[in-house]
Amino acid sequence: MTTTAMAPTVEIAIPTTSLSPTSPPHTVYHITLRLPLRSFTVSKRYSDFASFHKTLISQTNAEPPVPLPGKSWFSKTTSNDSFREERRIGLEDYLRAINESSDGRWRTSPAWRAFLNLPSAAASASTSAASSSTRLHAAITDPGNASNAPITDPTLWLDYFRDLKAHLHDARLALSRRDQETTPQKQHESSAQAKSSLVRAGSMISTLEEGLKNLGGRGTQSKNSSTTSLGDGELRRRKDLLINARKEKDGLEDLSHAMATKSKLDHAVASIQDKEALMNVGNGDFGINNGRRTPAKSGRVLGKETERTRELDNEGVLQLQKQMMQHQDASVEELMKIVIRQRELGTAIHEELNVQNELLKMADEDTDRLKSKLDVGKKRIGKIS
Repeated sequence: MTTTAMAPTVEIAIPTTSLSPTSPPHTVYHITLRLPLRSFTVSKRYSDFASFHKTLISQTNAEPPVPLPGKSWFSKTTSNDSFREERRIGLEDYLRAINESSDGRWRTSPAWRAFLNLPSAAASASTSAASSSTRLHAAITDPGNASNAPITDPTLWLDYFRDLKAHLHDARLALSRRDQETTPQKQHESSAQAKSSLVRAGSMISTLEEGLKNLGGRGTQSKNSSTTSLGDGELRRRKDLLINARKEKDGLEDLSHAMATKSKLDHAVASIQDKEALMNVGNGDFGINNGRRTPAKSGRVLGKETERTRELDNEGVLQLQKQMMQHQDASVEELMKIVIRQRELGTAIHEELNVQNELLKMADEDTDRLKSKLDVGKKRIGKIS
């Protein structure tokens, strides 16, 4: 029975190919997928296409609209550029035919989503979006529940991470409001909101780390057929996102503790100043220091204060300085890695230029020898004629 699906929201292309660094090498086809909100690339070899083709037929009981390009016993894509380009075009037509077909049985199969690392929302907009929303809500409201499935969907992981960033943003806003409130009750409410958001953010970071472990699997899929693995580049990018989110959470927690300490000190100073004011009033607005008014102690004056340091005490400023130094150290390390890579690239280019110069010298020598032989041949022809 033929099923009609909605128009696909995924654009598929195979713009480039490359040779693997393995021995012997094989051709890698880079599949580019463009979704409404993001784009990514999936790299596959021809054997992956063949396995996917068999699985797709077994799951749908129907041949795809366009046949898979066949093998060749006389040519190899690793040594024949024209054959490699021909196969690239054939594989691209094969995927596009499935993606643009009015019959959506192949697009809704698990094999299609697993092969292209597609979330369920890309295959069926309404049903899958509701399912993803339900799973996201369950993961956010109770991430530690044993009955809650772990994060194995790359798109669900990103949605969950966006919700983590929202909690961190709420915590930052709550801390800003707490510093602006004038009544102790409002300050306590803002502090409670910030603490609640930070606690939730901490549990979400742990859940996202577990999700990365599930998404970072290699080779065959796990027992859960819905689990898909990410590439090395995407995995590193998401790890960096988590590291930055954890640093942001730790910074907000330090800021919250510093503000709480500052509030206690302010209350203590205010109490002492009230007592001194009462004593000054009782002594005719003069202190007991030789009849002179005792000046109020000023706050920290170490130069111009900034928005970040104005609300911190000395301990908070020290902690902020340590964090900035850590960030600078990390930036220096990244810069050093980039410089090392540039130096290696420059060395490789230099070596390649030396090889090319040697080849040019050999070509010049061959040209000179050929020219001398031609001159000798012309002289002999002149004598014969």
